[in-house]
Amino acid sequence: MANDHNTILTESIKRLLRRGATSHLAKIVNKAHVADLALVFRSMTLGNQKKLFAMIEDTEQKGDLFSALEENVLLDFIDSMRVDDIVEVMQNMPSDDVADLLGKIPQKKADAILEQMETEDSEEVEELLRYGDDTAGGIMIPDFIALPEDMTSQKAIESIQKDYHDVEMPFYIYVVDENYKLLGVISLRQLVVEKPQAQLKDFMATDIFSVRTDMDQEEVARIVARYDILAVPVIDETHQLVGIVTVDDVIDIIRLEATEDMLKMAGAGEVFVETQSVLKSTRIRLPWLFAAAVGGLLSVFIIGQFEESLQKLAYLAAFIPIIMAMGGNIGTQSSTIVVRGLATGRLHVTDLWKIVIKELSIGIILGLFYGLLIAIVAQVVFHETQSSGAFALSVGLAVLISMFIAALVGSLVPMLMARINIDPALATGPFVTTSIDMASVFFYFIIATALLGL
Repeated sequence: MANDHNTILTESIKRLLRRGATSHLAKIVNKAHVADLALVFRSMTLGNQKKLFAMIEDTEQKGDLFSALEENVLLDFIDSMRVDDIVEVMQNMPSDDVADLLGKIPQKKADAILEQMETEDSEEVEELLRYGDDTAGGIMIPDFIALPEDMTSQKAIESIQKDYHDVEMPFYIYVVDENYKLLGVISLRQLVVEKPQAQLKDFMATDIFSVRTDMDQEEVARIVARYDILAVPVIDETHQLVGIVTVDDVIDIIRLEATEDMLKMAGAGEVFVETQSVLKSTRIRLPWLFAAAVGGLLSVFIIGQFEESLQKLAYLAAFIPIIMAMGGNIGTQSSTIVVRGLATGRLHVTDLWKIVIKELSIGIILGLFYGLLIAIVAQVVFHETQSSGAFALSVGLAVLISMFIAALVGSLVPMLMARINIDPALATGPFVTTSIDMASVFFYFIIATALLGL
């Protein structure tokens, strides 16, 4: 249904643009959700994008559209705008969103924008830009509700209405001391049901989940997801409260990190393919495919070492593809399960041998099942050949060993890479399948040569 809605909206806007129906088009643009407009922009020319943008009456909606646009669309659009117009929009955006956008555009233009922004806003943005893009400090919102512990609930409500009415995400009230150190947290619901004269320190929760400014954004996302909270406070090295990370940012992080892991596992880079040029996409994929090509060539050399065996029994080659495929598939399964477990926090590097033993057990069971199945097929198909029983046994054992090695490599390598702080997603895809292919071919011919006396 969502795809149908977006298609209808896009086609309607294109049709109205062709007709020059400006007044009707302006009504649609101003009523449309920014998420839908962002999808419309993706299929528009730059000239039409500028026409639609000019029709948006609410400056805050323009800022929301900036945040919703895909990076490549946004960069092209901002590049065509004057600095004054960009500043006008950014002054009505949350500081964390402005910092994200400035981190994407060329440094020279970003500096020009900061110079023209109001001093208070620019200082807040520059403070956020000090932190790494992938850290809690880099994604936090510096606008939050922080009140002293001796304030009453009635005074707290009055303060929120007077001083914090424009806070973007007023989920929680954070209680701080005179040095702005975090003492406790109170939900908005809890605040309004307490007695008017009750002090915040009397009913605040002191068991607080907080994160440091330098914590990786993936770990922040895990904490928010694990404890089912709408926001997590961010503290600096002195334990002062400096910001919050909200659940909407966490959703973006999870989506982004999951996409990066999938692309890394496929050897296709870390960003969406539609945002890359042909040359950039080619350059990113080249090294991965080169590794696969080298592995394939090594497999050719391994097979070449057993040329005499193949000449004597040519049908040995018939089962090479299925042995390699079975090993490659279970290796990919194991590595994907481990990488996902590490990414979601369900697995930890301290569980290394527990996880490896479990995957090995699964690999052995599956190897026995499919080894027996494929051995039976080999016996039936080649029952009239000499030493058909030994050949069937060779195939069955090769499948078992291939799947055993695949489970070992697929589970052990990602865990080891995570232990030495290397992204485990890099250990999957071409790396796993290529190494398993070589091992499968090698052991297949070793077993066949020994059992068939070649």
